[in-house]
Amino acid sequence: MKQVSKLTYSEAIAELESILKAMQSDQCDIDRLTSMTRRATDLIKECRKRLTATDAELKEILAGLQEQ
Repeated sequence: MKQVSKLTYSEAIAELESILKAMQSDQCDIDRLTSMTRRATDLIKECRKRLTATDAELKEILAGLQEQ
């Protein structure tokens, strides 16, 4: 399993979707629920961090356009 920081944003989202699907399944492995929740939390944190960074960068770029 790749480190969360090494995943692309698309890979992280795909893994989150996979975890969610597994958790919603009637055959969810209760013994893995804690580790799946921990991994999902790490993925969400990383995605949020990247979205926040991208938002800040885009605002900076757009602010530069207004200055010209």
